[in-house]
Amino acid sequence: MRSKARIAGKAILFLVAIAALGAVVMLLWNAVVPALFGTARPIDYLHALGLLLLSRILFGSFRGRGGWHHHRHWEKWHAMSKEEREKLVHSGPWGRHRGAEE
Repeated sequence: MRSKARIAGKAILFLVAIAALGAVVMLLWNAVVPALFGTARPIDYLHALGLLLLSRILFGSFRGRGGWHHHRHWEKWHAMSKEEREKLVHSGPWGRHRGAEE
């Protein structure tokens, strides 16, 4: 019984968050874009939700850069020894340019 209430609460919270994000996108667009670009028109709420969905499709998760995938790499980095880290840094794209100078 508690798990059903928890799932329903999370679903409602998710819907409220999406609705709030749509409103924020609409307000920001209408405040900034028409002022910057004379040919841009203000958008309504449904267009703001569409813009939010489009940005999700094009740029990935709303969790921020990397999401949980980035977290796994951070754990691997901490599990490496100092020598392994140095080897990785010098063999990666960061070390190539530096190695050419030496």
